[in-house]
Amino acid sequence: MRPPDSQGQAVAVFAALTDPTRRALLEELARAGPATVTDLARRLPISRQAVAKHLGQLAEAGLISSGEPAGRRHPYRLEPAAIRTAQVWLARLANRWDDRLAALERALDATDTD
Repeated sequence: MRPPDSQGQAVAVFAALTDPTRRALLEELARAGPATVTDLARRLPISRQAVAKHLGQLAEAGLISSGEPAGRRHPYRLEPAAIRTAQVWLARLANRWDDRLAALERALDATDTD
């Protein structure tokens, strides 16, 4: 399977982040470190099945991965590379916008001096 390009990766990240439950799971993993489905279901007001479903979507977006299993426990951890890819995509977008604003400012300044 071909890895997604940076824009495709960014779109997957943004799509995953649209859901408040998935954001809460990411925040919990960031706050407390790797955790299993059961751990997360105890900490958040959602069922194990719902946690597993959302973790699958987060993993598909590359935001988390399943660590080495310890017996029957499969801890999930954050994968910062996907967030960085989305940040780079946003930064490029912001730079293009800044370039356009700077060009507009120069044009307006030139109009004022004419």
